[in-house]
Amino acid sequence: MNQNRCSPSPEYAHVINRCVRRSYLCGDDDVSGKNFDHRRQWLVDRFTTLSDIFSINIAAYAVMSNHYHLVLQVDKATAEAWSMDDAIEKLVELWRARLHDISWYMKSLNEHIARQANKEDKCTGRFWEGRFKSQALLDDIALLSCMAYVDLNPIRAGVAANLSQSDFTSIQKRIAQYKSHQKENTNKPSDILISEQPNALLPFAGTENTKAIPFRYADYFELVDWSGRHIAPNKSSYIDCDEPKIITTLSINEDDWLIAVKNFRRQYGSFAGTTEHLRDFAHRHGKSWCKHPS
Repeated sequence: MNQNRCSPSPEYAHVINRCVRRSYLCGDDDVSGKNFDHRRQWLVDRFTTLSDIFSINIAAYAVMSNHYHLVLQVDKATAEAWSMDDAIEKLVELWRARLHDISWYMKSLNEHIARQANKEDKCTGRFWEGRFKSQALLDDIALLSCMAYVDLNPIRAGVAANLSQSDFTSIQKRIAQYKSHQKENTNKPSDILISEQPNALLPFAGTENTKAIPFRYADYFELVDWSGRHIAPNKSSYIDCDEPKIITTLSINEDDWLIAVKNFRRQYGSFAGTTEHLRDFAHRHGKSWCKHPS
């Protein structure tokens, strides 16, 4: 894998949306005494449905009490390669471009959830704080650190003790899928098990999918697990001193990495990547500068 890979138009993006009302999107409402945890599954189900319609894949997600994170891959080439019949089956030819448009994907997600919540709450009006926030991920290291940042949300917030208990996250779903296949196929080699990844999520490299995330699943899991043990407040469990090998492979500075997975969203503006890729992107798009962590 080439750590300097960077597409002319960003292929990956990190998006965040937050609930505006006093009552939480999910979790307990202290005023009404109601619990809204079931709404987390609404979002996960909607992610899956939209990825069957749009040419946009999910690399990572985390559904928190009053906001959610998504790391999305825009698969423009596949949408443009669909035949007219394929496009009609999805929507109509006029909407072909929308099938790889994150704004339309988010509109279809947020409007659907807002209607469900308003119907349940027997009210009308805005449900979300405003338009979603987005960060374009310009290179592999930006993608990797953003996915880890998203997958570690519950651990950073102190609501989960480990990755397996991080409810409604993509990493929990990947771990559960792996354990399920491992239990059912005890005689299969581990590399085969790793290739059997959740259908609703963009797979890691090592599968037949040409649009796979450019890292091995085992390396990613090791890195996120290691990062979680270092960033979790008051973590009493054993911390392995050995760095995951992917840190060495990509020449990532350990301190910079841990800062990124703690503060990814605040570190960057609308674009995330190395200084070189941020400068290149700014130049190609007529911008004088892009925010970069100091």
